[in-house]
Order: sequence, then C-alpha cells, then structure tokens
Amino acid sequence: MEIAGRCHCGNISFLFTITPDPIEIAARACSCSFCVKHGGVWTSSPSGSLSVTVRSPAQVSRYSFGTRTADFHVCTACGVVPLVTSRIEDREYAVVSVNAFEGVPESMLRRASASFDGEGQGERLERRARNWIPDVTYASS
Repeated sequence: MEIAGRCHCGNISFLFTITPDPIEIAARACSCSFCVKHGGVWTSSPSGSLSVTVRSPAQVSRYSFGTRTADFHVCTACGVVPLVTSRIEDREYAVVSVNAFEGVPESMLRRASASFDGEGQGERLERRARNWIPDVTYASS
C-alpha cells in the first residue's frame, strides 16, 4: 500500500509504502508534551519505506528535545510536523503523522495512546530500530 502525505502547504511531502497491504494502520498518539501540543499521532512499519520530498528546505526546521535523539520536521510555512526521524548507527529511521495522510479512510486507523515515560535512551533507540520505518530516502522536488 502506498500512502501519500504532506504538510498543509505541501512543502514537505512523503510517500509511505507498507508491505504487505495492511488491514488497519496502528496510529499512536504520543503523550509527550510536544506531541500533545501538536496533536502528534504517528505510525510506522519496520518493513516499510519512506520517500520524503521538500520543495523549500529553507522552510523546514528540525526540532529536537529531551534525549535529542529524534528530529521533528516542522514546516515553518504552515507549522505542520508530517514526520520525525532518528539516526541510529548511521541509518535514518522515521515515523509519519497519520494526520498528514491524503486519502486514507479514518476507518483504517486503529488509534491508541502511547507513553514512553521512563524509557532510557538505549531502550528508546532499540525500540525505534525495531519498529520505525528503516528505509528513508529524500527525493528532489
């Protein structure tokens, strides 16, 4: 299944490929203060791939906090955060915002809350390497 997504103005867009086609998509509402304030609801697939296109790199800010092991890609033109990346052992991993999806029926999303409080940095990176999208590329616009 290929899922297109983008920020509100289209500056940051992505094509998320999940194989095999899912019956439903896990949508995790993170309980950290940043995600709560931004309505962050994320998904990933350890067998998936992600192609990211940025029209104007000057209008993208990468925000990092806490353990500083993840970068939230914020479009400075419209304020939307369509993806988060984490570099682990020279490999880029990502999660994407289900709120940035285009044309995916709400009925496919299995929403649940997620809390990572108390998770150490090593545990956090191991979880991301197991569960996040491991094949991330950046395409030219």
